Amino acid sequence: QVQLVESGGGLVQAGGSLRLSCAASGSISGINVMSWYRQAPGKQRELVAAITSSGSTNYADSVKGRFTISRDNAKNTLYLQMNSLKSEDTAVYYCKLAVVGFEVWGQGTLVTVSS
Repeated sequence: QVQLVESGGGLVQAGGSLRLSCAASGSISGINVMSWYRQAPGKQRELVAAITSSGSTNYADSVKGRFTISRDNAKNTLYLQMNSLKSEDTAVYYCKLAVVGFEVWGQGTLVTVSS
């Protein structure tokens, strides 16, 4: 069973940057999609960005031009580079791995952006 562990969250000032990582404990093979979601206090979890096993990406409108999702398949690791952070980016960030008929979530990492 693959497990996901996020890291890289923390406190940052508005306008700053953070890089989140999500390490998979096992090997990921075949067609799959890895994603970053976030959940702010009192709000529903929302998709931030996703990347397929072939490298196609998509982003939420709110983060386009500021966040970049990437993956290192050799290291089984997903990344989220977050630049020009805003207070509204404050949330717990989760990574997710999805393959046909199966998905796994990480435990989340907290990002707090102070204004």
